Amino acid sequence: MAVEMRHLRYFLVLADELHFGRAARRLHIAQPPLSFNIKQLEQTLGVQLLERNSHGVKLTPAGEVFRQSAARVLAETEAATQRARDVAQGVTARVRIGFVGSMLFRGLPERLQAFQALHPQVQTELIELNSAQQLEAMARGSIDLGFVHTARVPPDLSRSLYMSEPFVACLPEAHPAGGPQGVDLAVLASEPLVLFSRGASPDYYERVLTLSGQLGLQPRVRHEVRHWLSVVALVGKGMGWALVPQALAGSGVAGVAYHLLPPSDIRSEVHLVWNERSMPAVLPLLLGALQSSEMAQVA
Repeated sequence: MAVEMRHLRYFLVLADELHFGRAARRLHIAQPPLSFNIKQLEQTLGVQLLERNSHGVKLTPAGEVFRQSAARVLAETEAATQRARDVAQGVTARVRIGFVGSMLFRGLPERLQAFQALHPQVQTELIELNSAQQLEAMARGSIDLGFVHTARVPPDLSRSLYMSEPFVACLPEAHPAGGPQGVDLAVLASEPLVLFSRGASPDYYERVLTLSGQLGLQPRVRHEVRHWLSVVALVGKGMGWALVPQALAGSGVAGVAYHLLPPSDIRSEVHLVWNERSMPAVLPLLLGALQSSEMAQVA
């Protein structure tokens, strides 16, 4: 009997769960068929992959080695299947793009639509991840291109500054600190600050606090959230004020107003990152189109 793809799928889920009941539920099958298929796999290979006990299972040394090979074979088979489907649908290339949510207000969807209108054979997929998650995904090979808020990337990755823009003050509408000439910083000195989470983006956290100090403020950080839209939404609910990238002024969130700050060398930056050694052949074409965009505001 030959090893079939279902054997690999079943084994990998079981190796992940290390429990027949949980693995069966995850696979949406009953437990007896799962046990039967795993026994078939072991008989076909002629080795014991699992040690069973009353609490669950654990992988044997042979099972650990087979797990790595099985995961690679399954991933390559799924990739080959997707490539065949792409060709059948007239798609000859696929680029997986990681992005931070603020890129939706920086013209990324429009730029990608313009690119695909010129290159319909290229399919782009957007995957929203924070900066750290994108770098992890690139290390795993699950994305091809990333838009991140940090210049600190692993040395094996290529990086290019995509855009740079000033921060602005985001205040509740009709807040007394807001005015047509800018913002009254003295009024904000005692107001609570809504801030992007340090865990989600250490670089942004540090930039905002450094900018606050440069403005002569020592704000009370009361709320930390993981998405810029959450920052703006909390401001709109009257929960505090925030320093946000200028692009967020186009988010359309109700109940907020954006005000200019004194000029500063501390800016919001977006960097493109990719891996030269494993990039799709079409990626340089996409990079060229993105980097020639007039939306880059480097100053």
